[in-house]
Amino acid sequence: MRIDILTLFPEMFAAFLGTSIPKRAAEKGLVSYHLTNIRDFAVDKHQSVDDKPFGGGPGMVMMCQTLFDAVEHVQQQDAVAPQLILLTPQGRRFDQTLAQEMATRGRLMLIAGRYEGVDQRIVDGLAPLELSIGDYVLSGGELAAMTVIDAVVRLLPGALGAEDGAADETFADGLLEYPQYTRPREFRGMAVPEVLLGGDHAAIAAWRHQQRLQRTQQRRPDLWQAYVKRQADLHRQPPP
Repeated sequence: MRIDILTLFPEMFAAFLGTSIPKRAAEKGLVSYHLTNIRDFAVDKHQSVDDKPFGGGPGMVMMCQTLFDAVEHVQQQDAVAPQLILLTPQGRRFDQTLAQEMATRGRLMLIAGRYEGVDQRIVDGLAPLELSIGDYVLSGGELAAMTVIDAVVRLLPGALGAEDGAADETFADGLLEYPQYTRPREFRGMAVPEVLLGGDHAAIAAWRHQQRLQRTQQRRPDLWQAYVKRQADLHRQPPP
C-alpha cells in the first residue's frame, strides 16, 4: 500500500511513522509513506496557502489553487489511483468497518486541512471522502491523519506479526474485546479467572465470547443494538 500525506506540517509525522507498527510495516515492505508539504505549491512569494473568507467571519480558509496543484501533482507520482481523503470534523465518522475497507486499497491520499477549513470548491472539484475521527475540533487534520494511518496499517496482513492478530480486537465484529490478563496470577487480592488457567481452549473461547457480549451490552448500547439486529437478520435469512 502507498499512503500519501498532504500537510502544512510534515515534520509532525516523523516520530509517528518512525515508531512501532507504522515503522515495522514499512520495513516489511507492506506500506510506503510519502509526505508532501502543501506550501511548496503556493504561487506567491509569501507562500500563501490561506486567505480571509468571502462574506466575512473569523479565521482563514485554505485556498483552491495550492491544494489542487498539490493533489494533482502527487496523483501523478504513481499509476495506482488513490482514494482521496479530506480530514474534517464535518465528514463521515471513521470506524473499524471503514478502516478494514481502506486496508484493501492499493493507495490512500490524506489531506490534512488547517485553519477554518478549505474552500468548498476543493470538495466540489476533487470529490474527496470527507472523514472525521470524532465530534470535536482539532487544530488541524494531522492528528486525524495519523489516527487513520495507524488504524489501517495495523490491518495489513503481516503488520501485527500474527495471522489473526486483529481478529478478536475491539470492533472486529462489532463487539468490544474481552478482558486480558498476564502474570502474576494474583495481585492485591485480584485473581485471574480460573477458566484461563486450565488449558481448555473451548472453555476459554466460550468465556471470552461471553465477556465480549457482556462488555458490549454494558458499555456500548449502540453497538449492542446493532449486533443484535445483525444476528436477527442472519437468522431470518432463508436456507440456500
